[in-house]
Amino acid sequence: MGNILALVGRPNVGKSTLFNRLTESRDAIVDPTSGVTRDRHYGKSDWNGKEFSVIDTGGYVINSDDIFEEEIRKQVVLAIEESDVICFLVDVKEGLTPLDEDVADLLRRCNKKVFLVANKVDNNARMADINDFYSLGLGEIICISSINGMGTGDLLDLIVAEFTDVVDENAVELPKFTIVGRPNVGKSSIINAFIGVERNIVTPIAGTTRDAVYTRYNSFGFDFHLVDTAGLRKKSKVYENIEFYSVMRSIRAIEASDVCILMIDATTGLEAQDLNIFSLIEKNRKGAIIVVNKWDLVEKETNTHKEFEEKIREKIAPFRDVPIIFTSVPSKQRIFKVLETANQVYKNRAKRITTSQLNDILLPLLSENPPPAHKGKYIKIKYITQLPTPYPTFVLFCNLPQYVKDPYKRYVENKMRELYDFSGSPIVLYFRQK
Repeated sequence: MGNILALVGRPNVGKSTLFNRLTESRDAIVDPTSGVTRDRHYGKSDWNGKEFSVIDTGGYVINSDDIFEEEIRKQVVLAIEESDVICFLVDVKEGLTPLDEDVADLLRRCNKKVFLVANKVDNNARMADINDFYSLGLGEIICISSINGMGTGDLLDLIVAEFTDVVDENAVELPKFTIVGRPNVGKSSIINAFIGVERNIVTPIAGTTRDAVYTRYNSFGFDFHLVDTAGLRKKSKVYENIEFYSVMRSIRAIEASDVCILMIDATTGLEAQDLNIFSLIEKNRKGAIIVVNKWDLVEKETNTHKEFEEKIREKIAPFRDVPIIFTSVPSKQRIFKVLETANQVYKNRAKRITTSQLNDILLPLLSENPPPAHKGKYIKIKYITQLPTPYPTFVLFCNLPQYVKDPYKRYVENKMRELYDFSGSPIVLYFRQK
């Protein structure tokens, strides 16, 4: 199960600086968020071998005075609901503000681990200024300076000590499929269509209480867990900024799964919010399928679905090799095609290519079309092997790995997809010095 850290606090206390340090620093942190604006508030981080997700709540606040404080409050409430550990940042330079007190008030009542973090403590004189914050009643204060990194290592040690590695014994061996998507695209209906077939095949296994709920589906030759996404529970009385809401809700569901079935609404097409969720699937290296639901409501012309499909592939590029299925839930049209495809994508993601196959078949093809020379230096790929990871990861040993550019990496990936069916599965390539 993924662990989630949320950074909360009022604006300008340094949440984003800390977020960037946690998700992009060279030293112990992996997989920096891509510079795509749409997902700059979510990142993967790793400290001493423990991986976790970081969410910066501040980036989602709509900046207008009248609803400003209300927005912050909503985000803190959602962060409390959805995360495992919370870092509450305050600013020593500005001192205690009424807004800090409001946030602290919400956090004191929650049963999550909260770290009170005083930021911008970059000299000894400022150490004395932290005493005001003890009145917030949140225990010890941890001093950091997110701009120069002082104290962040100690903070991370405390944070990862709180994370648990909960593994639900019952929910491990079977494939885990999750249905994600924006509100109202038909996620609940499709799940009901799947499990409504024969009620007795359903045995929900809860992970930890707030985590996803696994429903065992065992019928028609299929056997897997449907991971019930948070969106299927009653939403609390909070009406969030929709962007923040669906990202926060989707992360947990995506991290719990092997294959994600992203549902979109045929009448609106692939929107920014869907791309946001797709990029989370890709970043977590999960298998992906796109289901275009409510297809019965779309006016058809001769090649409508070909054109529709092409538009989607353009938007999700460069990870274009994803199955796209058009469904209509009420008439159960192509519902079981979704399950068959999810099963296939699961197999593709777990696929192992032998080292001899890679070196006898793929290597000669790459030797015929090597990476472009860099400043007169020729790059030779000498050996390829697959790493034992949950998703397809390959190492290509070559003499000058630093000169292999993205277009060539995409060429290698496409060659692999042609030779071995990896449809719906991400592929990770590393070029290393032999």
